[in-house]
Amino acid sequence: MSKILIAYFSHAGQNYSHGGIKNLKVGNTEVVAKKLHTMVESDLFYIDTVQKYPDDHMKKIEIAKKEYEQNARPKLTAQVENMDGYDTIILAFPNWWTTMPMALFTFLESYDFSGKTICPLITHGGSGFSNSLKDIAKLCPNAKITDGLAINGDNAAICDKDLEKWINKIGLK
Repeated sequence: MSKILIAYFSHAGQNYSHGGIKNLKVGNTEVVAKKLHTMVESDLFYIDTVQKYPDDHMKKIEIAKKEYEQNARPKLTAQVENMDGYDTIILAFPNWWTTMPMALFTFLESYDFSGKTICPLITHGGSGFSNSLKDIAKLCPNAKITDGLAINGDNAAICDKDLEKWINKIGLK
């Protein structure tokens, strides 16, 4: 049986929601990752940056845009212990500036994913995967990448059926 890791990046604080700014105590991607963790036997790893993003939405997206334009690689607070022990990585993240947050680039460049299966899961405000699947494939050319699941952040709390359907489709259940 495959050993599964759910590696996720999420951001609480102000987020765009239902056409306006809403303060979230828990980020949408974290909500979804923890739901998924109850459905699939797995370990959880929070991809966290040394430099914290501000809670203010406009300041956060300004920093995210700058990181994207500079092709930055933010430093992470921790590494996955024994990444070699995982066969399948569910990679969960929000869409920031047409792709993954740059912290995901740091994460994916920190390990050898050759022979591993990556299952992309994105939360978004209307833009779906954008360029993130292409970027994952470029960063992990020797990994198998499954069909992904895109969840509108406004539906994070009620996405259980979508998660069940997805994990059955990609063979995790």
